[in-house]
Amino acid sequence: MSPANEFRVMAELTLLGAIWGGSFLLMRVAAPEFGPLALVEVRLVCGALVLLPFVYRARKVLAGRWPALFVIGMVNSALPFLLFAWATAVAPAAISAIANSMTALFAAVFAGWMFGDRLGRRRAAGLVAGMAGVIVMAGVPMAGVPVGWAALAATMAALCYGLAGNLVRRHLAGLPPIALGGATLSCSAIMLLPLAIWHWPEQQVSVTAWGSAITLGVLCTGVAYAFLFRLLDRIGATRTATVTYLVPLFGVAWAWMILGEPLTPATMVAGLLILGGVALSQSRKPAPVVGDDAALK
Repeated sequence: MSPANEFRVMAELTLLGAIWGGSFLLMRVAAPEFGPLALVEVRLVCGALVLLPFVYRARKVLAGRWPALFVIGMVNSALPFLLFAWATAVAPAAISAIANSMTALFAAVFAGWMFGDRLGRRRAAGLVAGMAGVIVMAGVPMAGVPVGWAALAATMAALCYGLAGNLVRRHLAGLPPIALGGATLSCSAIMLLPLAIWHWPEQQVSVTAWGSAITLGVLCTGVAYAFLFRLLDRIGATRTATVTYLVPLFGVAWAWMILGEPLTPATMVAGLLILGGVALSQSRKPAPVVGDDAALK
């Protein structure tokens, strides 16, 4: 890859990390006024509308897969979005941004369970470090606010993401990825619609909260999904996964700069443990050199 293309890839990964990191800030602003169910419905509908053209073009390929799409939509979108929305409504956004990094660790665990992929010592150690970070984060109040339940909810959301990726691998492999993303968002929006209507806020929602909710759906969900799948196609899953390290950094930074959320020692320790665990789980031991070429396992 040429230096210009390498720079472009790094810029796109950074931009995606900034967009997804901003999602926690937007949820923190909108969730207290909307409530989790109404906010998630707005997010799902907006995101699905952005990707609807891709779903329409792949409608023949998706035909007959809708039961699986509904199940995976629940695990990949509806449940984690609800858990994150609730967590950000009751606790600082940095909690959810940091816990989100556990996704890669949970994905490795489920891959071992469902496909027999070897967990290995590095990933096992990474999982232990990540869970230690969650415990540290959950056990210390942030800005005087107990965050234990919020940390647990955000961690369960990351677990859902880790499971969903492996469910897609088992049941929906080979489908156009961007259409798959749009279809699961659409299924989730349909499933949650009755509950969202029932729990729609009685008080008037502010323009700021509406703007945050729509931006969350259009930019951080629909556009980000399209952006993600473009990167997956260009540079592969392994390289794209490095965005995992950027999301919590941007999430914490946005919350600190815009909302004034404090960056406490406990938060920094928890973040280092979780990110260190993710880095450890993603590392690979180099294979022996053969001739002039070195391969990675």
